[in-house]
Amino acid sequence: MQIEIHANSRKLHGTGENRRLRSRGRLPGVIYGGVGAAQSIDLDHKDLYYKLKMESFHASILSISVDGKKEQVLVRDVQMHPFKQQVLHIDFQRVRQDQKIHMKVPLHFINADVAPGVKLSGGMVSHVATDVEISCLPKDLPEFITVDLSGMTAGSTLHLSDLTLPENIELPVLLRGDNLPVATLIVPRGESGEPGKE
Repeated sequence: MQIEIHANSRKLHGTGENRRLRSRGRLPGVIYGGVGAAQSIDLDHKDLYYKLKMESFHASILSISVDGKKEQVLVRDVQMHPFKQQVLHIDFQRVRQDQKIHMKVPLHFINADVAPGVKLSGGMVSHVATDVEISCLPKDLPEFITVDLSGMTAGSTLHLSDLTLPENIELPVLLRGDNLPVATLIVPRGESGEPGKE
């Protein structure tokens, strides 16, 4: 399911104009990249604020309609007010289907409850990373990457190289030789997998 956003093009700029937009419940933003020139836009603040709470909004290709013309974009930057629940500005980047994109996508951890280190040793899984940067063509972008913890034993660590990636997905950090940890299984002190032992 593709997420759709509706926006208007805007010609007036500057701090004063942005303040007036926000007072009317609108949010200033910009679309850049691709083959077109950068375009200033404004969006409905309330609608976008709730969309920003969706995990998939940050890791999906979005369809944005500006004055009725649709483009495919990615969220690239969101500026929030330091203490109000208010978005101050948002940047979108145009997507070209023939160019690879770099995106951070969330990690979804499964099967921790059946991991031997949890079931037999009373261990706990600690998530070292919650997302990972991937590289792929837009058509191959996954909403998330599943991390299967079912094989983890006491004291073990799962690394990026242990992940089962969807087809045509690369991890740039792994290609650079950094096999970072994703999850570890910790057994509390005094616990052991053998019954009757402290």
